[in-house]
Amino acid sequence: MPHSLINSYGVFAVESFDAGSVNYQFGTRVEQTDINPDGINGLSYTPVSASAAALWKLNDRNSLNLAITRSSRAPQVQELLAHGYHDATRSYEIGSLGLKEETSYNLDLGYRFKTDWLRAEFDLFHNWANDYITQQRSGDYVDENGNPCLSGCVPVVLSSQQDAIFKGYEAKLIMPMLESRYGLLELTLFSDYTRGQFVNGGDVPRMPPLRYGLQLDYNQDQLSSYLRLTRAEDQPHAGAFETATAGYYLFNVGVNYQLKAFGDGKLLVFAKGNNLLNENIRNSTSYLRNFAPEAGRGGEVGFRVSY
Repeated sequence: MPHSLINSYGVFAVESFDAGSVNYQFGTRVEQTDINPDGINGLSYTPVSASAAALWKLNDRNSLNLAITRSSRAPQVQELLAHGYHDATRSYEIGSLGLKEETSYNLDLGYRFKTDWLRAEFDLFHNWANDYITQQRSGDYVDENGNPCLSGCVPVVLSSQQDAIFKGYEAKLIMPMLESRYGLLELTLFSDYTRGQFVNGGDVPRMPPLRYGLQLDYNQDQLSSYLRLTRAEDQPHAGAFETATAGYYLFNVGVNYQLKAFGDGKLLVFAKGNNLLNENIRNSTSYLRNFAPEAGRGGEVGFRVSY
């Protein structure tokens, strides 16, 4: 990328007030971004964003929230000006000076439920993204200098934009399993899913798969520990010229013990076990999933001091 001077300014306002059992929140933000690359005419963008949300406390156990937002952002300098081999993504990236501001209209609906034996959180979202900016493979392969090649090639990735729709959910259930003088044991069930599609057809690349799982948390005084098992399904909606990824199980455990070190300082000692099933995990959101899987079975021990 050419050397560039970037100036960005923003002003925002947030207002929140209660009206009966409903809490209302409103916000707006205006930005000004100017990019002045060496040897190229300057670029200027003025993204405007706004939001309106309401939280209804139906009773002591139930609440409902609704949010409507308009979010706008300016293209990033690498999306505009990149032209060359990018070692971190193992691809030859080509930007586009014709990119416009990306604007997304978002609708979020959430529900919260709480009793002595159960806590539940459900969130649904539907986003309409106009001129969504993404980096997509073109289907061409070149060497690190940009020349067509037959071996040791890397894919060409182009910055482009088109309208897209994103929809999905997040869900969580938390249930106490045991509570006594020996501590508290809680079970959490969780799941999330996001589907991204272009309006004119095709899948948005590098999207996460459907995930679900459970976590057990045990806490007693200064001791806390967890056991978490996550199942990620296959991701067949990889995007044009991208490869699908297989599902996997991710099993992590950890334990923390809080000590008082000195004065107001605190010492936390911890141990973690990651990917204990030693699964071959290919992250569908990664540019490097075909070259570098996620870390295999591993462990960490350490301490953290806060004061």
